[in-house]
Amino acid sequence: MLQQYKRIMVAVDGSKEAELAFRKAVNVARRNQAELLLVHVIDTRAFQTVTSFDTVLAEQATDLAKESLAEYAETAKSNGVPAVETTIEYGSPKAIIAKQLPADKEVDLIMLGATGLNAVERLFIGSVSEYVIRHAPCDVLIVRTDLDNTIPKEED
Repeated sequence: MLQQYKRIMVAVDGSKEAELAFRKAVNVARRNQAELLLVHVIDTRAFQTVTSFDTVLAEQATDLAKESLAEYAETAKSNGVPAVETTIEYGSPKAIIAKQLPADKEVDLIMLGATGLNAVERLFIGSVSEYVIRHAPCDVLIVRTDLDNTIPKEED
């Protein structure tokens, strides 16, 4: 029996890890003839300490996210995925990616880039991917390799 995904969500944040996840998500969506949901979560906790600039910073973050998502959507469509939806969310990336969006959007596969955190950072703040693996109601694929299934070389 062949598993076929219908709605694949990939979280993108501009990191190299998210880029790898996006590229693989495009291929999986194309093979499954699935819809692709591109998500960018703006962590509003980052703006809580800045009182006078919070609105301006949030607007700038939103504008950058819109531009980035438009580019990702165009790339997905030009690579054979006709059904692409984008969304910008505000709040805790962990909860939104693991719980809120899978329920609201009927996601059956979440694809994420592997964390860039070291062991100490994971201890104190935890990684989004680790949280999503533990709490998502659907399948989760953590992407560590490129389209050739090789680990990308670190840039100096």
